[in-house]
Parts: sequence; C-alpha cells; structure tokens
Amino acid sequence: MELSCCLWALTANQSHQTAIAQVAELGFGVIDVQPQTVEPAQVSAAGLRVSCVALSHGAPEDCSLDDEDASSLSRALSHAYEALDYASTLGATTGYVVPRRGGGVASLPRYAGALALVADRAADHGIRLGVEHFPGTALPSVAVTLGFLREVDHPNLALLFDIGHAQMSRENPAAAIAAAGNLLSYVHLDDNDGVEDLHQALTDGIMTRDSLAHALQAVETSPYDGPASLELNPQLPEPAAALAGGRALFYDVASSR
Repeated sequence: MELSCCLWALTANQSHQTAIAQVAELGFGVIDVQPQTVEPAQVSAAGLRVSCVALSHGAPEDCSLDDEDASSLSRALSHAYEALDYASTLGATTGYVVPRRGGGVASLPRYAGALALVADRAADHGIRLGVEHFPGTALPSVAVTLGFLREVDHPNLALLFDIGHAQMSRENPAAAIAAAGNLLSYVHLDDNDGVEDLHQALTDGIMTRDSLAHALQAVETSPYDGPASLELNPQLPEPAAALAGGRALFYDVASSR
C-alpha cells in the first residue's frame, strides 16, 4: 500500500507550489489536493501524482447537495461538477464529498438524489466518488454511512474511511474497514483525542501503533487497492515534521506485519 499526503497540511503559511516541492522532498510520490489549487504541470514537475480531490472544498456556504431549494441545489451541483472536471485534468482516480454539518436524517433522501447525479458525472471521468462519514452530520459514523450507501446502491458511490472520525464515533477501525468491503473507496489517516476532530500526527492522540497496524491490515485484506492518505491539521506546530514522522511510522508498521 502506498501513502499519499493531503497537500493542505502544508499550505497554512506557504504557497501550494512550495508545498508541492516540500512534499516531494519528504519522499511522498502521491498527493491529495483541493479544487483549483495546483496545476498539472506543477505536480508532474515535482515527480508527483494526484490520487484524490476533496470535491466539497470551496463550495458556496449558502448551498449544499441536500438543499430543498432548486436554485441552491443547482449551485452546489455546479461546484461539484467543476471540481470533478478539475480532478480529471490532474488524473485523479478518486474524489470525495463531506455531508453538511448539522444536516438531519430528513435531508438524506435529497442528498442521495444529488449524490447519484455527482456519481454519474464522476464515472464519466473515471473517478470513483466517496462519501466521508463525519460526526455532527446526518452520516456521523461508518455504520450509518454504509447503511446509507447500500440503500442508495449506486455503482460509483462508496465510502471514504477516516480513522480519526471512527475514533470519535467509537468504532473499531479495523472492523469498520472490514464491514465496508467493496464499498471502501479511500482511506484517511489522522489522530485525535476521541472527542474533537484534531487531525493530529499519528499516535499523538488515542491511536496506538497496534490500532494503526490492525487498520492497515484490514485495508490490505479488503478489495481496496489504492493508497491511504495522511490528512493532518495545517495548524500543527511543525506540520512537515508530523508528515515525515507519519510516513516513517506508516511504512515501518506496514513492513513489520
């Protein structure tokens, strides 16, 4: 399994171009990006590839994919479609969306309808669409999100698994990954205190080396064959050091199994 890096961990105080160079220096070969932030030539010049795009990033705050208002929904869809077009130019194979914070279960049928449209467009680009389980939304856990995805039953709609979010929802990461089966579309690695979505460096919170090892083993024995990605907080005191440490730990754990 290869390890990717969410580029936004390094963009709090420097340009995306500088961050790209720094990621390459740290030894990563793959990155995740946000829409409209980097150019394909910048990525290829650094010897990197883009694996995943955070499609929800930068969406207008006054609309969402579960909106009742047709005009607002149209704007949310337009953002998603433009983000997919951008992801395609970068050669990304995966994109993901995040449910609206505070959204209730009554919004899920509308969300399902919009996601089916976005998943269709993603398929046209050869991109698999993931939905991230997110505490504080209508899809707060892996279990709830998998139930939703199975009910929607779209062939190009799957789960983005975030180990930090699983810690917050008190789900066993390895068991949750195994439960996802062929609905696993991507993996985010980060740590926290089990309460707040801190995106700390690996094992700086409640994650242990053993829990990480069990999760990675579950990924490797699942049908999923893509990378995992470090998604760390850009406000960490030393984000580059946190990425370097996470990368070293990831490959040390992977090689010792």
